[in-house]
Amino acid sequence: MPDGSIFKRCGCRHPDTGKPFGNDCPKLRRTNRAWSFDHGHWAYQLELPPTADGRRRLLRRSGLPSRRVAADELDHARELLSLVPRGDRRRRTEIADLLQTAVRARRPLPETDRIRQLLHGDGPLTDIPTVADYLTGWLTHLTIDDNTIRGYESLVRVHLIPHLGDIPLDKLRASHIREMFTAIERRNDAIIAARTSPDPAVRQSVTGVRTTGPGTRQRIRACLRKAINDALADELIVGTNPATLVKVPGDRPVPIIWEDERVQHWKATGEVPGPIMVWTDVQVAEFLDYAAIHAPDLHPLWHFMAYRGPRRGEACGLRDSEVRLHRRETTINNQIATHGYTPVQKAPKSRAGNRDVVLDADTVKVLTAYKARRAAWRLAAGAAWPDTGLFFVRPDGRPWHPIGVSQRFRRLIRKAGLPPIRLHDLRHSAATLALDAGVDIKVVSEQLGHSTTTLTRDTYQSVSKQLHHDAADAVANKIKNGRRQTG
Repeated sequence: MPDGSIFKRCGCRHPDTGKPFGNDCPKLRRTNRAWSFDHGHWAYQLELPPTADGRRRLLRRSGLPSRRVAADELDHARELLSLVPRGDRRRRTEIADLLQTAVRARRPLPETDRIRQLLHGDGPLTDIPTVADYLTGWLTHLTIDDNTIRGYESLVRVHLIPHLGDIPLDKLRASHIREMFTAIERRNDAIIAARTSPDPAVRQSVTGVRTTGPGTRQRIRACLRKAINDALADELIVGTNPATLVKVPGDRPVPIIWEDERVQHWKATGEVPGPIMVWTDVQVAEFLDYAAIHAPDLHPLWHFMAYRGPRRGEACGLRDSEVRLHRRETTINNQIATHGYTPVQKAPKSRAGNRDVVLDADTVKVLTAYKARRAAWRLAAGAAWPDTGLFFVRPDGRPWHPIGVSQRFRRLIRKAGLPPIRLHDLRHSAATLALDAGVDIKVVSEQLGHSTTTLTRDTYQSVSKQLHHDAADAVANKIKNGRRQTG
C-alpha cells in the first residue's frame, strides 16, 4: 500500500455484534466483486512518512462522493510528497504532518504550488491560519506607537474580522477585499436611509451609529496592507499583496474658509459647509481678543496654535527648555497624546515632527507676558508647584489635558458667537493665512511638520484665495497685454 489504495466504506453494523462493517460490508460488493454503484461512499488511504519519533501512520479520507474525487485527492497527496527527495526526512515529515492535519480538520489538502514555493526557503511549512487568526496574533507582536495599535485593533475588530475573518490567509484575494468595501457602502446607505425614515423607531435604531467615512476606509486598507506585507516578509504566505490591488476612494477633505456668505447661511440655518472649516484673519483676531479676556489661562496656548500652527498635543507638550524667546524660536520635540483618555508624553510621531518653529514679534510678546504670569502662579503655589518641565501649564502648575483644552475651546467659541471650528482647525487657519500672506509653501510645510510639501499643497493651497486671485489677475493681464500689442 505504499502507493495508496481507493475503496468504499459504509456505516452499516453487524447485526449480531453491533460493530461497524467498515469496508467489509457485503453490500459494498456486487457478485463479480466490483464495488457497488449505490451503497457506501468512496475513500482512500496512503502510507505517510513516519512521524518525527518514528511511528508509522496512514493518511485516510472517507465520505468522498465519487471514485474520481478520491483518485484526484490521492494523486494530490502523492504529488505533495514527491516534492521532497526521500532522503530529506525532515521536510517529508513536515509535509506528512500538513496532510494529516488537513484531513483531520476536514479541510482541503494544501496547494502544491504554495508548498513548492515555501520549500525554496528554509522556514517551516506551517498550516495557513485564517485571516481572523492571523490578524489576532499579528496585533500582539506589533512594536509601534500604542495609539496606532489601538487604531489597528479597532479596524480589525469592527471591519476586517467580520468581513474577511473566515478566509484562509493564503486564499485572500482582491475580490474579497472589494466585496468588503461594497458591504461597508451598503451599510452606510442603510444608516443614512434609516436616519431620514418617517418611522421614529427606525430613526432611533441608528442613534449614535456612525457611517464608515472615506478616511476610515483608507485606514482599513492600510491596516490590512501592512498585515499582509508582514505575512509575506515572514514567508507565511507567498505571492502578491491583494490589498495593494484594491483602490479605495477616500479623498482628503480640504479646509473651507468661513467667508461672510457662509457665516450668514450658518446663522440662518445652522448648517456647516464641510467637516474642516477655517477662520479668516478677522475671525482669528476676534477669537483671540475674546479669549484674552474670558480664558486668560489658555489664551497664550491658543495664540501659539493660531499663529504658528502646532498640533494640539505639541502645544500641550511644549517643553519649557525648548522655548527661547530671546532668539524668537522654539523646538518641538515632545507632545502629550491621549491613549483613550489617559495623557501620555512622547516624541512626535514622524521625523518631520521634530522641528524648530520661529516666532513672530506678537507671539513673543504674548508668551513673555505669559511667563511672567506663570511665575506669579508658581510663587503663590510655593512648594506645591509641580515641576513638569512644560511651558504651558494650568494655574496650579499641572499639565493641560489635550481633551480638556479642546472642550474649553468649543465652549468659548459658542459664547463668542463665532462660526464653529475644531481646535485642530486653528492649525489649518494658521497654514491658510500663511499661504495667503505669500509665505513659500516649503516654509509652511516645515512649520507644520509635514514630511513633504505635497501634503501641504494638496490640503491648503486650494483654499488660499489670494493665490487664485493673483492667478486670475495674471491671466487677465496677459490677455490685456496681448491686445495692446495687436491694437
